[in-house]
Amino acid sequence: MSESLATFAYIGATILFILSLGGLSNPETARRGNLFGMLGMAIAVLATVFGPRVTLGGIGYIVAALVVGGAIGLYAARKVQMTQMPELVALMHSLVGLAACLVGFASYVDTSLKLEGAEKVIHEVEVYVGILIGAVTFSGSIVAFGKLSGKIGGKPLLLPARHLLNLAALLVVIWFGRQFIAAPDVASGMTPLIVMTVIALLFGIHMVMAIGGADMPVVVSMLNSYSGWAAAATGFMLSNDLLIVTGALVGSSGAILSYIMCRAMNRNFISVIAGGFGGGAPAPKAAGGAAEPQGEVQPVSAAETAELLREAKSVIIVPGYGMAVAQAQHTVYEITKLLREKGVNVRFAIHPVAGRMPGHMNVLLAEAKVPYDIVMEMDEINEDFPDADVSMVIGANDIVNPAAQDDPSSPIAGMPVLEVWKARTSIVMKRSMASGYAGVDNPLFYKDNNRMLFGDAKKMLDEVLGALKG
Repeated sequence: MSESLATFAYIGATILFILSLGGLSNPETARRGNLFGMLGMAIAVLATVFGPRVTLGGIGYIVAALVVGGAIGLYAARKVQMTQMPELVALMHSLVGLAACLVGFASYVDTSLKLEGAEKVIHEVEVYVGILIGAVTFSGSIVAFGKLSGKIGGKPLLLPARHLLNLAALLVVIWFGRQFIAAPDVASGMTPLIVMTVIALLFGIHMVMAIGGADMPVVVSMLNSYSGWAAAATGFMLSNDLLIVTGALVGSSGAILSYIMCRAMNRNFISVIAGGFGGGAPAPKAAGGAAEPQGEVQPVSAAETAELLREAKSVIIVPGYGMAVAQAQHTVYEITKLLREKGVNVRFAIHPVAGRMPGHMNVLLAEAKVPYDIVMEMDEINEDFPDADVSMVIGANDIVNPAAQDDPSSPIAGMPVLEVWKARTSIVMKRSMASGYAGVDNPLFYKDNNRMLFGDAKKMLDEVLGALKG
């Protein structure tokens, strides 16, 4: 393939990637957006493999790597459950970071001897920054994978003077960067490069370990942005325009999503990086603040739940991570379908940080074939709760916690939440009275108009469905 044809293919792939991002912005066009992305990636890979930079002798190795990687990806796609998707995404981000590190070292060894003057300096800056971002992304994503999969606890690890440690690490990285640029040969430059890589790996671990469980959806989005910038840095190292553009698209879109997520949790990006939210010690009570949750929990049976739903004219369902764990989305759809056939107005309320990653609940509901037009975002539906006869919470906790509005001393104070308690009757489905991922008690459970349906969500919803049919 000629240089001009490869460039033309790259331009086509870039357009398809932009169309893919545009399609993914709406559930109804998401499938088409995915197809655009897959087609763009296929064109990009083929244009690279058969482009002028790859020799005939190297194609065999590349094809072998594609077969192995494709087989692993296909296996993961078939075996990984939807509940495991957040940790799979974190693991994929780690691979992007690892690739940036490996490409950076290889590019430094292979190219630095061939360059001189300003060109050499620019290339070494690209290598240094690329490896720095890649190492932080790699180690941070590994820790995020551990937290999301439950292998590492959600409680933040807050080291003494951690901000000073981070500042010191940054200054050391800058100093070694100067040593790296001034190195007369590859052997001399390798030592500061390796030291910087170790510091970056430790910083990635420390950064994510200091972030509490409640902020993990933001962390996934943040690492998505980091992986994009790592890919862009790799593109600069390889002088690959498509990789630069694609990395910039992923990095900027991830940054925008992180901002949206932070706003949805009444947080700012710096406070998330600083860590500490979720799983830590509760803040001291402010004078006049709300008291600890008081009252009696009112349990309800599946048959009574079915009766409340049958008599309702308007029902709002709030899905959470518990629905994902129980794989109850298909039963939820059957209940929704049955109620709608009886003339009940059923809608779904989705909080921006429901689940463990952005869009987690939307994907589950789409998998169960819930119509897109009844799946509403928080801002669209929150004011409709007072007119709802029943609000049904399935495995959610922190995103429906009234303490965010009523208790200024709560760790989640100010976080926008779904106001399910304003419905005539709210029903919360949970296995137990345990607190949510943020480790905060929920006064909703004790409200007079709230009922608790205890048990596995899938089992209890099957019983509700049976009672409705009966």
